[in-house]
Amino acid sequence: MEAKKMYIDGQWSEGSSGKTFDVINPANGEVFAKVFESSLDDTRKAIAAAKKSFYVTREWRDMDSQTRGDFLLKIADAIEAAKDEFAMLDTLDNGKPLREAEGDIDDGIHTFRYYAGLIKAPYGGVYDVNEGFGKMHSYTVHEPVGVCAQITPWNYPFLMAVWKLAPAMAAGNSIVFKPSSKTPLSTVKLFEIFDQVGMPAGSVNLVQGPGSAVGNELGENKDVDMVTFTGSTRVGQGLMRAAASNVKKIGLELGGKSPNVIFADADIDGAVEWAMIGIFFNQGEVCSAGSRIIIEESIKDEFVKKLAAKANAMTIGNPVNNPDMGPLISEAHMNKVLSYIESGKEEGALLVCGGERYTEGECAKGYFVRPTIFDNCTSDMKIVKEEIFGPVVTIQTFKTQEEAIALANDTDYGLAGAVFTSDLTRAMTVIKEIRAGITWINCYNPTFNEAPWGGYKMSGIGRELGIHGLEEYQEVKQININLTPGVVGWYEN
Repeated sequence: MEAKKMYIDGQWSEGSSGKTFDVINPANGEVFAKVFESSLDDTRKAIAAAKKSFYVTREWRDMDSQTRGDFLLKIADAIEAAKDEFAMLDTLDNGKPLREAEGDIDDGIHTFRYYAGLIKAPYGGVYDVNEGFGKMHSYTVHEPVGVCAQITPWNYPFLMAVWKLAPAMAAGNSIVFKPSSKTPLSTVKLFEIFDQVGMPAGSVNLVQGPGSAVGNELGENKDVDMVTFTGSTRVGQGLMRAAASNVKKIGLELGGKSPNVIFADADIDGAVEWAMIGIFFNQGEVCSAGSRIIIEESIKDEFVKKLAAKANAMTIGNPVNNPDMGPLISEAHMNKVLSYIESGKEEGALLVCGGERYTEGECAKGYFVRPTIFDNCTSDMKIVKEEIFGPVVTIQTFKTQEEAIALANDTDYGLAGAVFTSDLTRAMTVIKEIRAGITWINCYNPTFNEAPWGGYKMSGIGRELGIHGLEEYQEVKQININLTPGVVGWYEN
């Protein structure tokens, strides 16, 4: 089995140590690929290559916007030509159903094309200023940040990579990229395309391996001007501390424990369908998952009965065959999710359905967990307070609108949230009170390239996607011109 290489300064490399790590298929627990592991020395070489690319050779940084946009369009076209291979790679090393992986690839193609166009959009500003120092003209320009380190998670391997790479590249930065060591394969394929289209040497670099070695260096190295990360809040906090080394710019999209608030006047069947998407899509391994259903007491029993019936009817199996749900990412993560389920039982929550590993037929060796619903939950329970990152949802009830809002905001996180109601005034009132960065009314999960993505509180800092996603990878420079040059004489009596 030939191991996949890292990509540094325009060259494919086995790295300084020659060590490899295994990529596991979570559907059967088997090794199906090997990847060369980047050492500390390899990581520093990648950073040095990016620094040289940005500050010395400057080919990507100084490229005119039309040509840079053409590169992004070529990348999108090349991805589209290989999208079946990309989708299969994400399905095999992540475990998501193939149709969901195919959707991720389509979204990634659109993201590159979106930012190819956005490069040409108007930006900057001109300002009227006082004439205390003569007649002045003041304006701003946007410039790339510099060397950007980017670290992505395993739940959306390809799409999360594109969400970071496309805007950073569009802005003219040089990049050192590290995917999750659990799901590196679609990223390696993406860098093969970067090589194929002729990205300038050092403008994009790929390092691979455990975050404890590679990730720490990306956060601490003073030649890195910016670090962005999607993943757990704990790791994000560590990167914030590391970034203080040179007060580097930082972007974090972290955990969530998002509320899905359902009022009695909602379309109950529609709310059930969206709740299913909110918690069981991608096996519940979604940072914005609607993992806390907060429902008006009078309709709770009917809603839970319908939700449980649909959850019990879900198909589970090999993700290549497009079941409703595939396996969780790893044995360790499966055991973590199962431990949360045991905690819920011990704390007195009512297990409505699921709650166990699924081992039927070909799934016997995989990391499958049945879709799980807990009723009669209270805010002090571990399953309500902590992010589980799996197919587990909790049910809480309310009687008044004020109580619903209080329950929704009773969390350290603030990534996402939703409200279901037929009363538009109530919908707008409640959604404005929910302290979260991404919210929906009468739906859950739709995401768009044009709109910003990011959270409040312990769910992170900064935004991805839209114009905000491009601006994250830019600095704003103020330029002031004296239109009446000459001696000011301010120090004279």
